[in-house]
Amino acid sequence: MHPKLAHLHRILKEMESVLIAYSGGVDSSFLLRVARDALGDKAAALTALSPTYPEHELQEARRFAADLGVLHILVESNELKIENFAQNDTRRCYYCKSELFAILRQNADQRRIKTLCDGSNLDDVGDFRPGMQAAQERGVRHPLIEAGLSKQEIRELSQALGLATYQKGPMACLSSRFPYGTEITEARVRQVARCEELLRTMGYDPLRVRYHGEIARIEIQRSEFDRLLGKDCLEQVIATFKKAGFVYVTLDLEGFRSGSMNEVLPLAQTSRKA
Repeated sequence: MHPKLAHLHRILKEMESVLIAYSGGVDSSFLLRVARDALGDKAAALTALSPTYPEHELQEARRFAADLGVLHILVESNELKIENFAQNDTRRCYYCKSELFAILRQNADQRRIKTLCDGSNLDDVGDFRPGMQAAQERGVRHPLIEAGLSKQEIRELSQALGLATYQKGPMACLSSRFPYGTEITEARVRQVARCEELLRTMGYDPLRVRYHGEIARIEIQRSEFDRLLGKDCLEQVIATFKKAGFVYVTLDLEGFRSGSMNEVLPLAQTSRKA
């Protein structure tokens, strides 16, 4: 067994029982699988449902948890109703995670589960992640960080374990598509989700559709530019985006990068991922 994977097993076994904040992304899926291996039915997952959580991600998360045979708790949690969240200041993620971890704690207590966990990895350390403060306040542990696992190592170990999630693109809730200070509404979230769903079904991954009022800014990998700009593909994208409510449809020439909305923040405050 890989030394870091063995270390993660030991960490989880010492926790005795865990409830994992589970999104279905690369990191939380890997953590859930290893927790199931280490703890059996003492490992459980919780997913918070909201307008900012894409439907296709929910379905994939449900299938993955069902295949593992773990308890998967689904809880309604509309972030747009959280005070200050919809106003979308730079601490947006703190408000969201604070509520998520409170829900996690409540459900863990009801089931006498000892430890709360999330899928933060070593690459998140030192990054601009207000949600990490919420985790500290709620006593949420980060087993992947404790085991010294980076994102790339998690992908490699996921592949070795036969997890299809090893090749999933970076995942972030739909609220990350809006510039700080732009109000997040359910209608705007649906607008972005509709456009991203088209690109996803066309095979683009990773991708983002960033909201700038009348303007949609598409982020895909540079290697995919030629395909997107092909006549048939381009016309379908333009028609769908305009039908969704955008007036202008643009392609970001820098290509996909996680956390591009953080580029407006002072460099001392963030290392540009979110």
